[in-house]
Amino acid sequence: MKRVGILVGRERTFPDALISNINERGKGDTVAEFIKVGGIRHDDPPRYDLVIDRISHEVPYYRATLKRLALEGTIIINNPFWWSADDKFFNYSLAAKLGVAVPRTVLLPQKDYMTGIVSESLRNLEFPLDWQGIVDYVGMPAFLKPFDGGGWKNVSKVNSLEELWAEYEKTGTLCMTLQASVEFDQFVRCYCIGQQEVMIMPYDPRKPYLSGEQYIHNPDYLEPKLFDRVTKDVRTLCTALGYDINTVEFAIKDGIPYAIDFMNPAPDAELISVGEFYHNWVTNAVTDLVFKRLGEARPRSQYRWDAFLNPAPIRTEAVASAGEQTQRTVKPVAENTKGKARAAAGSTAENVAEASATDAGAKADSTGNRSTTRSSQRAKSDSTKTPGERKTRGKGSAGSKTIS
Repeated sequence: MKRVGILVGRERTFPDALISNINERGKGDTVAEFIKVGGIRHDDPPRYDLVIDRISHEVPYYRATLKRLALEGTIIINNPFWWSADDKFFNYSLAAKLGVAVPRTVLLPQKDYMTGIVSESLRNLEFPLDWQGIVDYVGMPAFLKPFDGGGWKNVSKVNSLEELWAEYEKTGTLCMTLQASVEFDQFVRCYCIGQQEVMIMPYDPRKPYLSGEQYIHNPDYLEPKLFDRVTKDVRTLCTALGYDINTVEFAIKDGIPYAIDFMNPAPDAELISVGEFYHNWVTNAVTDLVFKRLGEARPRSQYRWDAFLNPAPIRTEAVASAGEQTQRTVKPVAENTKGKARAAAGSTAENVAEASATDAGAKADSTGNRSTTRSSQRAKSDSTKTPGERKTRGKGSAGSKTIS
């Protein structure tokens, strides 16, 4: 008998439905239940074959427990090692390398620091911070938001440098990013399960949570070409990040989908929030994923950090864009001999051909999957100081109030 554990927080309907689905399909051979843990011994035997994690990002004890289970061969969805190492600012940079559009984004030093961090601790920080240069690059309006986290917590929209300072003053020890606001024509939130199954959901982030107005079921919300691109970008990002359960949000302006949030490894799936259609879809998709993972051959355990952090990918779509590959191509120097020049040119041509083949394959995959995904949707009813601070650098601060 195989055992599946569900690790949850306050949510109710999604884990209950998931346990019911797994037990019904498992017919006694596979059993799902809520995990119960207490004092975990360092040499405890494995208790579960697979665990779905919905809360360890907020409870360090749970995160440490899951890493221990992974050491014993338990499949953890999502990977707790990568989730611990991940952050949203890295993800924006990664997305750009993969050819996914992202808004202009700047990482900001913290406003305050933990006890013990003083001015001398921050000698590597630029002082004063070039606030005007940052605003000129990002533009206004913009969003000030944590470099990790989720649920739209501690997110502020600012329309001027003065508003940015005022909101920055409130951030405390949070590390923040400033990101250009996309004044969108359309907005979608996309489930991605198993790095492959995609459900595109029209979504309005301006509506209140639990208002019943955030999620709309409309399989024809995006025109076909845009639908294909969003689907491809979702798979590319989730493959690169290795998340088996995730959501990706796009703000769409002038036909361009800008990925603004795609580090959501425990996305909302509650019935009262996402509605019956999307709740049922994600519950069934995750159930399918559980049985798929349980049926796969497991590689022999390798007790190295990188083996836990970087398991083999499910897909290989997450490759550098053609532009990125071309930029990295080494060009022959002028003084090379003719033979060397020909060899270098041949190498460059191979790289370009490979990049073209990669793009063509990705396009073919996207086209091949669009009709299936769309028909499925229809079928199912388809650190620095700001001007208000002290004039000199004090304990736990590295900024300035002067803007030149």
